[in-house]
Amino acid sequence: MEALSFAKKAIVMSFAQALICDDQQRFSLETFELPQIKPDEILIETIYSGVSVGTEFALVRKKLDWGPFPLCTGYQAVGRVSAVGSQVEGYSVGDKVYYRRNYLPMELRGQRVNTAAGTHCSHAIIAPSKAEGIAHLPANADEMLSSTFVLPAVGFNAVDMAGVRMGDRVLVQGMGPIGLGALLAANLRGAVTIGVDLSPARLALASRLGIDHVLDASSGDLRAQVEAIAPGGADVVFEGTGVAANLDTAFQLVRKRGSFVFLGNYGNAPISYHFLVPHGKELTAFYPCNDGLAPARRAVIKLIASGALPWGRTISHVVNAEQAPEFFTAINHNQVPDLLCAVIRWAKN
Repeated sequence: MEALSFAKKAIVMSFAQALICDDQQRFSLETFELPQIKPDEILIETIYSGVSVGTEFALVRKKLDWGPFPLCTGYQAVGRVSAVGSQVEGYSVGDKVYYRRNYLPMELRGQRVNTAAGTHCSHAIIAPSKAEGIAHLPANADEMLSSTFVLPAVGFNAVDMAGVRMGDRVLVQGMGPIGLGALLAANLRGAVTIGVDLSPARLALASRLGIDHVLDASSGDLRAQVEAIAPGGADVVFEGTGVAANLDTAFQLVRKRGSFVFLGNYGNAPISYHFLVPHGKELTAFYPCNDGLAPARRAVIKLIASGALPWGRTISHVVNAEQAPEFFTAINHNQVPDLLCAVIRWAKN
């Protein structure tokens, strides 16, 4: 082990496995050699990686472009530090961490794998002093729930940007994980919350999570339903479906001089909407992106650990790593009913 003398612990595993997607939308679990870590790096053994269905499958289906195929998606995970470079400070072998990106180089049959951002992998290599997005996991934080930390953090960041206050009437159109994160953040701020969706399962979950009003977008006049709750319209409306055709509906639901939040990701292609409605209402618009960085992540992890954020109810599917290719194929073909938050289990113990 002389070659690894700079590390505080030698690498035990010499290979990593990662979930890979090619340009034909085929998924496979591939094996890669683990390189020696550099003095400023740590090696992490992944315990769980969280699935962001909206963003990841936008990449798979080329609605978003984060670089060429083949690619390894995933941008949220929890793991255990298994080796530490000699120059690293603040991290020790055995520490549990949550992180946003994997810098492990991967090559498949002579072709470089695009790690966008590569957390669906049994191991991660990160230089903590250079990489934004890694922190210690609190001792009382659930590893599985915490591996999906980015999803609620995006919603929390959006609520913070929009300046939601106690008593505000807040409506979220589209209650996927990010939309639910925004609703729960607004709940914690004392807002009157209104969730809108088409899925009976999501509507039922929102009710169990304590959302004040849950509206089925397919039943009757949505605008009239909102008017009965918030005369004149909601103070803040979040459009969370990521479907541009739903923007015009959402604009109708916000009050004059209210706030509108483009919570969804509408992809690379140009989008359009009827300008005169938001223009006539003199709306203030917000375009949140990312998860609010360290402050939002820390808040979400803390709230999950304390139980104040009942995020466990959002986890609909947990699969082992060897099941991940089949599971992702089923998602890509819309064959996973009632999918909300999904997690991949990597560690064997």
